[in-house]
Amino acid sequence: MKFLADMFSIAPGNKDHHPALRCAVGVFVPLITLVMLGRLDLAIFASFGAFTGIYGRGEPHGTRFVLQLRAGLLMLLVIFLAALAARLGVAWGLDAMAATWFLVVATTLVAGGCSLLISLLRLRPGGSLFHIFAFAAIASIPNQPPLGEGMLVAVLTTALSLLIGFSSRILPSRRAPWVRPPAIRRTPGERRAAWLEGLGYLVAAGVAGSLATLAGQWLGFGHNYWAMVAAVVPLVGHTTRHRISRGVQRIIGTVLGLVVLAAILLPGLEPWQTVLVMALCQFGAEMFIIRQYLLAQVFVTPLALISTLLVVPASPAILLRDRIIETVIGAAVGIGVVLAPAAWRRLRGL
Repeated sequence: MKFLADMFSIAPGNKDHHPALRCAVGVFVPLITLVMLGRLDLAIFASFGAFTGIYGRGEPHGTRFVLQLRAGLLMLLVIFLAALAARLGVAWGLDAMAATWFLVVATTLVAGGCSLLISLLRLRPGGSLFHIFAFAAIASIPNQPPLGEGMLVAVLTTALSLLIGFSSRILPSRRAPWVRPPAIRRTPGERRAAWLEGLGYLVAAGVAGSLATLAGQWLGFGHNYWAMVAAVVPLVGHTTRHRISRGVQRIIGTVLGLVVLAAILLPGLEPWQTVLVMALCQFGAEMFIIRQYLLAQVFVTPLALISTLLVVPASPAILLRDRIIETVIGAAVGIGVVLAPAAWRRLRGL
């Protein structure tokens, strides 16, 4: 009963509307600009560049700027590697099956590597969930826009997020001394923990991506990287109970979010309306992502799928089906990875 109570409880707010508004503006401005320019093929580069704004949410301006700069540069590197990976698949002449497995392997390496870097750079939120999503989503686009244009949009969006991050300094009441974060010094124990965490992300993403790919071949569904994203969700947390709770919340929140998405798509939206909905979903996600993960997923799910539809049009029914199947596969794998160490210790003790 306590497990269920904790899963559905909401923590007190802590001025969450401030970072939520920053993130919503950081998404809306670049996307509505691309709508007006008629370049929605570049929207995905803007969407992931805007992820810079989610870091350093509760920090003073100086610290936030440095943390967001680190996070933004890492995300730009991931976006660049994703675009290169897509082109490598074409250059090597990989067929559809080989390209799918190439994407799984590359995304798995990104999952482990970015988790390690995020930990060593002391960035929060932790883990490589956003980097897995960004890499796989961009690398799987069938018709890649020009690399220079895509990276330009990503860089400009990242710069906008940095600007928004310290824009409130214009208000005297919000101004604080410009202090940089202390130099990063890691103890041997912390470095070991970072490597082990990276290994956990590598295993969870790799197993989930492989299972989702095999199941997709058998049952006829796609978007295997959604399983890889869901698989790393339970890896964030200080206790096993909390990690399992996040995995279950991911599944329940996804189901509820799909209901919301169906209601959004029912009337049919113009591109500018779609962008507005994305900004509202981003606001809602940041409002609750720390306080109530299940409720945050109700906003995250429409946001993720609408951004996919904006760039690569597809049947909404197929996307809804793929999302729930992939999420269940990924969350189950993630929970399994969380429970595996304890199970191994018990087996050794027999």
